[in-house]
Amino acid sequence: MQINIRQMVLTVSNAVDLVGVSDVFHGRRVGMMAVECARTLAWDTPTQHLLFDAGLLHDCGVSSTREHRKIINELEWEGASLHCESGYALLHDFAPLAHLAPIVRYHHTRWQDMAALGIDPLVARHANLIHLVDRVDALATPYYGDESLLLHVGEIRDLINRFREVLFAPDLVDAFLAASAPEAFWLQMDPAYIPQYVDDMERFREVRAGTLEELKQFAFLIARVVDAKSHFTAEHSLGVARLTRFLGQQAGLTGNHLDKLEIAALMHDIGKLQVPDELLESTGAYSPAERAVMKKHSFATYQILRRIRGFEELALWAAEHHESLNGQGYPFHLQAREIPLEARIIKVADVFQALAQRRPYRAPMPVPEILTMLRKMQADNEVDGAIVDTVARHLDECRAAALGPSALSKPLS
Repeated sequence: MQINIRQMVLTVSNAVDLVGVSDVFHGRRVGMMAVECARTLAWDTPTQHLLFDAGLLHDCGVSSTREHRKIINELEWEGASLHCESGYALLHDFAPLAHLAPIVRYHHTRWQDMAALGIDPLVARHANLIHLVDRVDALATPYYGDESLLLHVGEIRDLINRFREVLFAPDLVDAFLAASAPEAFWLQMDPAYIPQYVDDMERFREVRAGTLEELKQFAFLIARVVDAKSHFTAEHSLGVARLTRFLGQQAGLTGNHLDKLEIAALMHDIGKLQVPDELLESTGAYSPAERAVMKKHSFATYQILRRIRGFEELALWAAEHHESLNGQGYPFHLQAREIPLEARIIKVADVFQALAQRRPYRAPMPVPEILTMLRKMQADNEVDGAIVDTVARHLDECRAAALGPSALSKPLS
C-alpha cells in the first residue's frame, strides 16, 4: 500500500475545520499565512511545508464547537493550552505526523514564556509563528463574509504589532507585517482561492510505502478526535469499530477485508464534527430543522474520506451507515440491493453501541431492550435480519465489544 502523508494531513484538517460549522477554512488559512511569512523570512521549502502542515493540524485537539468559538472570537483565553495538549497527544502517538506534535503543543504559548520553559529554540519559533498567524486569522474572521476585510487590515496589523515581545517574537512580527502589506496576502484567503493554494502545496506531497496497520492507527486518531466532541459520545467510534469487527468475523470476513471494515467503522462519524455541541447534547426531540442538520453528517463523512486515494470503497461503507433496506435511509436513499454487507454491519453496530451508551435524553438501554429495538427495525426492513440474528446469538460478546472489555464484569441487564 502507499500512504500519502499530505492526504492524511488534509483529511484531519478538513475534519477539524468542520468544527467551525460556518467557517470551515481556519486551518487552511493558518497554514497559508504561515507559508507566506516563512517565504518572507527566506526559510527553505521543507520548512515551509512543515509549517503548512502544522497550520493545517494546529487545532486537531479541538472537537467542540464551544471551544472553536473561543478560538475565533478571543485573542487569549483561560484554558487555551488544553487543546494544545490534546493535539500533541494525538499526533505524538502517530509516527507519520509525530514531528508536528511539539509545534501543536506550544502554539498558544506566549513568546516571553518560551525560554523559561526550556523549549527547543527551533520548535519555539515554529510554534510561535503558528500562534501569530492563528491569531491573525481569528481577528480577520468577522470580515471574511462581508468582503470588508481590506478595510480592517490596518487595525489587525497594528494589534499584532502591539503584542511583539510579549505574545510574539519581534522578527516574526516583522515578517508578518512585510508579508501582509500587499492586498494579495489577504485576498488569497477568499474561499474561492484557497483550494488552488492547497493544490499547489499538494504537488509536493510525500508518498511512501506503508502498512494497513498505519492506516488503522490513522483511523484511531480520527476516531479519538470525533469521540472527544462530547462526553456523551466518548469512545462511540471505538465501540462501533470493535463491534463491527466482531460482527464482520461472524459474517466470515477475514484478513485485510476485516481490517478495512474496522477502519471504515472507526471513521464513520467524522462528519458529525460539524454538528453543534448544543444539538448533540439536546435533551428534547429534534425539530425538523435540527434533524436536517444531523442528516448532513454522513454525507460530510463521505466527502472527507473519498479524497484519500484508496479509501473510495471505505468512504461508502462509512457514509452509508444510515441507509435502510426499505430505501428510506439517508443520505443516498439506497435500495436494499445497493447497500453492501459492510455498511449493513456498521449500521447495526452503530445502533447497538449508541443505545448501550448514556445519552443526554436517556440512560443506557439494557441489552434485551436493544435487541427488541433491533428486531423492530428488522420488521420495518431498516436493518439486515441476518446481522440481528448474529447479535441475538452473541449478546454478551456484542455488549463487551460495544462498551469495552470491562463490560464483561458487569451483569447482563
